[in-house]
Amino acid sequence: MDESRYVLDEMSVKDTWRIFRMMAELVEGFDELSKIGPAVSIFGTARCKPTDPVYLQAETIARKISQKGFAVITGGGPGVMEAGNKGALAAGGVSVGLNIILPRETGPNPYQTKSLDFRYFFVRKMMFVKYAVAFVILPGGFGSLDELFETLTLIQTKKIKRFPVFLVDSKFWSPMLEWLKAEVVTRGFLTVEELELLRVIDDPDELVDQIVWCENEKCYLTPEGLLGRDKSKAKVEETVEKLDNLPPAEI
Repeated sequence: MDESRYVLDEMSVKDTWRIFRMMAELVEGFDELSKIGPAVSIFGTARCKPTDPVYLQAETIARKISQKGFAVITGGGPGVMEAGNKGALAAGGVSVGLNIILPRETGPNPYQTKSLDFRYFFVRKMMFVKYAVAFVILPGGFGSLDELFETLTLIQTKKIKRFPVFLVDSKFWSPMLEWLKAEVVTRGFLTVEELELLRVIDDPDELVDQIVWCENEKCYLTPEGLLGRDKSKAKVEETVEKLDNLPPAEI
């Protein structure tokens, strides 16, 4: 078995010199991505085909996001990542791939307008988070769950702003959310308010509307985040209902 691919095992006598390679990846990432403008990071499985519903949904979402002027950032590989880059490219938007060599992946997908290569996962993860104003997570496995929960932890601990985090496909995510409520929240390991950092959504248009609203209102700078939109919407609906119930004016 080729053990050279285990990056942490390689770090021994030459650890100090590896720091320069990490620094190079950080510098290149900062330099390239600082120019892309507001972006949305899209996560999801690498193991779906172009005909799968999750692939088609990711492509649609990315295209609609790009049409609103946002850059799209993905992991640069196949599956949902490819679909995200493909949708962004089709809309004429900035399509970023943060590529990393993995055993199951065949290399960068061909739909990237800006392509970066990484060896170290932690550097790559930083780039996903640093330049995004929203996160869209479609169905996926360990990698997608890792990216989801790391993002939530950074928001929870206030290491980054309260950017919106969307879970797409309610059928897929509902069992996990029910478990979080029944076990994690009930046992006091998580609060209801912290669970509200997540937003489940199925409609691509509604998802994009919420991202646009949050960016325009800079909702991520407020303690409520997207919940502020819900409250504003509720107030408008309440006012409209009151006006509808007013007696007709006498002429």
